[in-house]
Amino acid sequence: MVVINNIRLSPEILMRRPYYSEDGNYTSRQSIHPMHKESLPVINIVYKQLAAIVFLILIHGCTPKQELQTTTPAIALPQKQSYEYPLHALTGTYAQSLAVRHFIQQMVAKQGFEESYLNDLFSQAHRLQFVMRLENAPLYQGTKSDKPKPGSWSRYRRKFVDTAHINNGVTFWSVNAEAIQQASNTYNVDPEYIVAIIGVETFFGRNMGDTCTFDALTTLAFDTQRRSSFFKQELEHFLLMAREEGYKPLEPVGSWAGAMGFGQFMPSSFRRLAVDFNKDGQRNLWHQEDAIGSIAHYFSRHGWQFKQPIAERTLDDTNADTIMLGAQHGHEYWQTYPNFKVIKKYNNSNKYAMAVHQLAQAIKQQYYQAHLNLGYSK
Repeated sequence: MVVINNIRLSPEILMRRPYYSEDGNYTSRQSIHPMHKESLPVINIVYKQLAAIVFLILIHGCTPKQELQTTTPAIALPQKQSYEYPLHALTGTYAQSLAVRHFIQQMVAKQGFEESYLNDLFSQAHRLQFVMRLENAPLYQGTKSDKPKPGSWSRYRRKFVDTAHINNGVTFWSVNAEAIQQASNTYNVDPEYIVAIIGVETFFGRNMGDTCTFDALTTLAFDTQRRSSFFKQELEHFLLMAREEGYKPLEPVGSWAGAMGFGQFMPSSFRRLAVDFNKDGQRNLWHQEDAIGSIAHYFSRHGWQFKQPIAERTLDDTNADTIMLGAQHGHEYWQTYPNFKVIKKYNNSNKYAMAVHQLAQAIKQQYYQAHLNLGYSK
């Protein structure tokens, strides 16, 4: 035991460097996250000075003929600093946020996380201004009409049901034919709709997003008002997802709203409906096979009916299941069926569901035509 200015410091405390692994467990192994490198010079000076004192005391103990120096070198010891957790207070952008501190305490009590681990994590969070602008954009305040605006459906359709989406859909299906067929057989979901969802959501993986999901959800949970409760729940699910699947929380990327992977699952949907379809021990929606299986599972769990109709054009606008879409030259009426409502579970929009339906049919037609031309049968 070493006594310095009446402070008792054991050699173990003097030499210990705290470290927290990604799952929040404490170990004494030396490791500092790259985001904390700016704090190393000050910490290293303190440790080197303290270690020098121990070394001098040990030297004097080995040379009894010399008189032990009774004066202590001038070393600025930290006041009221815990040597057990010197690097794990909440710092950074959210250091003064009572809401973040409360959330951390809830996660500790409810989900068993280490407080110092979450403090470290949230100390590295960034407030994303562009996410705040997108979420806080003023909502339409005008009178809502029961009838869609003329041409609104036609403009929306052109974004997704075009040559690029159809051709890339055929290619995606061809490259992943085995996984798509397996998912279709396993969950009784028509394969063209699995493909079409990926096409509309991310253009077959080209537009999965590059925003840090942790930063996006933290910003939405604590720096916006309209849906903050929803995003706090999604942030909780995200941290649980990362722990369950072995992800480093700062690594997953996706949309500005926290959706991830080929199918743009929110964390709650990920935990409930994502599947490890390629059996590699991890659910990974940034991998085609897991995404394909997970989308099929999503449809199945919401009541998809295999080889049943989705929607068909009609002139009768009196049926309760008839929808009206604003075409370029007047309105279109469509009789919808239960599977149409299943697609809307993914995105509660008639235009979205119809775009998925029409893209699915266009890809299916061209896919099977290409295989027929190559000598395959349907």
